[in-house]
Amino acid sequence: MPQHALRLSVIVPVRNEERDIAATLQMLLDQEFPRDRFEILVVDGMSSDGTVEIVRQFIQRGEPIRLLDNPRIWSSAARNIGATRASGDVVLVIDGHCELPTRQHFTAVASAFQRSRADVIGRPQPLTIRDPSDLQRAIALARASRLGHHPDSYIYSDRDRFVPAQSVGAAYRREVFERVGMFDERFDACEDVDFNYRVDQLGLSCFLSADSKVHYAPRTTLAGLFRQLARYGRGRVRLARKHHGMLSWKSLAPAAFVALVIVGLIVGFLHAVAWYAVAALL
Repeated sequence: MPQHALRLSVIVPVRNEERDIAATLQMLLDQEFPRDRFEILVVDGMSSDGTVEIVRQFIQRGEPIRLLDNPRIWSSAARNIGATRASGDVVLVIDGHCELPTRQHFTAVASAFQRSRADVIGRPQPLTIRDPSDLQRAIALARASRLGHHPDSYIYSDRDRFVPAQSVGAAYRREVFERVGMFDERFDACEDVDFNYRVDQLGLSCFLSADSKVHYAPRTTLAGLFRQLARYGRGRVRLARKHHGMLSWKSLAPAAFVALVIVGLIVGFLHAVAWYAVAALL
């Protein structure tokens, strides 16, 4: 089967993404992939900003986009709503605030399925954006270090290979949902880790495609960073309760390390400012 014979259903879970959603949708629409071979399902978690209006403007232009409501708000429910309404052979999840570095992303995903015959395609997900702030650069460097992410994670890998789905799975053949079930809507974070863990437990195959890389932006504020880390922490605790043995130093260390690095930078900066102030007074 030629790679373009596969039809892709792209699920975009969003909530209050008015700053980024237009750019994300345009990147998806600019993909060099036949327009009749993909659909975009934007699943909105009751946004209170201009997200819905922006999406509707794209729809009014005749773009292959459907807007679905997610009254439960959380992305776990959004993924399920999208997967249930999807008509493609493959379900691909793309967040509303990420960047696709090339126009070949859809082609890379379809090609990886064809070459590997895998059930799931995984992707690298580095924290990389254009013109980052100093804080974003520090967060990205901390996360990319060996202590900044789970030692068994492949999100920074740049080599094609079969790997466990747990840390990287993002595109699924439709049949996977028939075997694994749906995303657990009790999670407001780490629902993808839970789903991919179940993929691994059933012995389904996952192929990591380096060409399917997606870039994510580090948080722009300390408050945003610590809210994110707190959500991840709650998700990890829920994972441990559901799957005994998943909570370990390996899963908790990255968040703690990133937080310590950022706090250390702030303390060091304030310390330097204090010394400059003292020197100015002498």
